This record gives sequence, structure tokens and C-alpha cells, in this order.
Amino acid sequence: MSKQYTTFKSFYPFYLGQHSNPVSRKLHYLGTSLVIVFLIAALILGQWQMLFLLPVLGYFFAWVGHFFFEKNRPATFTYPLYSLMADFRMFFEAITGRLDHAHFSNSE
Repeated sequence: MSKQYTTFKSFYPFYLGQHSNPVSRKLHYLGTSLVIVFLIAALILGQWQMLFLLPVLGYFFAWVGHFFFEKNRPATFTYPLYSLMADFRMFFEAITGRLDHAHFSNSE
């Protein structure tokens, strides 16, 4: 990742390009879904210790996708906030059918 991203708008197409493998994307969606479910459960049940599971659930599945399917380095190591924002955006665009698949390439 040689280019420096200073805006989320410029980062997001790069992020999508780092998720060209459909299995990796599905693992990201699984992790993000679990994060949402556990967050809601923790809030409803008042079980605040469940909040500690959120990063584990989110990152475990995403990193499996990157290391075993994408074979690339997760952008979260360099751009943690942009990556978190992009993960949720990709997730919500996917479940609403608005995800632009033209961005799924391995180019920067």
C-alpha cells in the first residue's frame, strides 16, 4: 500500500479493491453481522463484558479472509478508522443491493 489516503472518499475504492475475493467478503459480512448482533444483545441484556468480543468477532473473520483468501495485508493496520468505516459501508451496501462490484479489482 504505497499511496497515502487522506480522505475516506479516496480510500473506499482502494478498500473495495482489497476485497475482490467473494469468500473474503462473505467472511467480512459474517464478522460484521456478529458484531452488530452482539452489540445489540449487550445493550439489551446489559451484559457489558460482551463488548470485549466485538473486535475479536469483527477482526477474526476479516483477517481469515485477508490472510487465506485475498493474500493481502488488511488495510486496518495502516488505516484503522477508514477501514472500520469502509467495512460497515461495504456491509450495508451489500445487504441493500447497492454495492458497486466494478470496484472489486486488485489494482490501487
